[in-house]
Amino acid sequence: MRILRRVVAVVAVLVLVVIAAFTGVSLWQQPILLTGTGYAAHNACAVTEVTGRDDPETDLPPNPLVPYLRVDGAGDPTTGSLLGALARQKAWYAEGFGCTLAPSRPDLGEASAIDAGANPFTDVPAPAPNPALDDAMAAAFADDDEILADVLGTRAVVIVKDGELVAERYAEGFDADTRQLGWSMSKSVASLLAGVLVEQGVVSLDDDHLRPEWTDERADITIEQLLRMTSGLDWDETYDLGTPITRMLYLEPDMGDYVASLPLAHEPGAVQLYSSGSTTLLCDILTERTGVDADLPRQELLGPLGLTSAVLEPDASGTPVCSSYVWATPRDWAAIGQFALQNGEWNGEQLLPRDWMLQSLTVTDVDETDDPGYGMGWRTNTMPDGSLRWPELPADTYYAAGHDGQKMLIVPSEQLVVLRMGFTPEASEDESVVQLVEDAIAAL
Repeated sequence: MRILRRVVAVVAVLVLVVIAAFTGVSLWQQPILLTGTGYAAHNACAVTEVTGRDDPETDLPPNPLVPYLRVDGAGDPTTGSLLGALARQKAWYAEGFGCTLAPSRPDLGEASAIDAGANPFTDVPAPAPNPALDDAMAAAFADDDEILADVLGTRAVVIVKDGELVAERYAEGFDADTRQLGWSMSKSVASLLAGVLVEQGVVSLDDDHLRPEWTDERADITIEQLLRMTSGLDWDETYDLGTPITRMLYLEPDMGDYVASLPLAHEPGAVQLYSSGSTTLLCDILTERTGVDADLPRQELLGPLGLTSAVLEPDASGTPVCSSYVWATPRDWAAIGQFALQNGEWNGEQLLPRDWMLQSLTVTDVDETDDPGYGMGWRTNTMPDGSLRWPELPADTYYAAGHDGQKMLIVPSEQLVVLRMGFTPEASEDESVVQLVEDAIAAL
């Protein structure tokens, strides 16, 4: 079937090229192709400019269009196209904001400076060797199985115990200073950002009438429902060419407006439907409430935590793409986990409501869900029926998760944060991550 799908894709591409060449019809502007070239442009720009790597092709997914995608330039702008000429998309780089898809350079303003002094992990020396933890990390990288190691694609492991960095390891070509993309771990960051603004009194969880054009039942949607993915807005999270998630990320200059334009598929609060659109719309609303666009995460969360490497990329309108686009070094990702573990206290200051993480980890009753155990931007080990997602781990374990195998597990009873990052598009790495946390608990 995989070979058949590739053949069909190749034939489709060739047909489009021939039609375009001989008729002048703009079929190359079809969304199915623009999502592919948008992905290629954004990926190449970010990998090159945000991470400093020179191998963006290694972060492309296994998709039949990939062999026909071409990338030119790096950052100012990076151009993605089909066969070097069709369905061209541009990604622009801005210091502090990363890469943004847009026809012309977006005006994002100036990124606020971040002082590393607030982050205890930035300059701490590499941890001393610990044979038990070294063995645990070797298993997470599959050192004894070259084939499995390639499938897992582990790029970083960081372990924090009692607020101290106790272990870290990086794949070849990566180190403690290499930013890595969290994908949907960004949703957990968005939850923390919302919590900061709730603590400041800028918004509250029960705020509704969030968009002026919502004069129908959508006016009942609340901030909390966007966080919990229970807004009821129609959505399809399937990562494929032409779906709402890929349209939002690779075709829409104002992602918040696009998501807000969608109709209701369910009564608000009744059904939980995993939706990157809900989180990005949330951040669009937060920027409107604060009057700060692309710089909002830096001012209110990344800066106070001292996350100098962290970048939350915006769309062309300046809305931070809170669903998907946080880049940070693994140490800074671990600092985010430690902030959550400390219930929002950082350097003696309470930045979150004291019960924010408790609320975030409370799973509410809904008629239907496609993601049991999802709270407000975080997932729990204890499921709604009382069973454990991972019986091997403590019941109070919770975690952030992202596309291609990103995982950050937090175990309050062990005062433990375990981060695993990598590129794992074709296999589940849950088993290896669970084993990593088990081993860390046993070793510490």
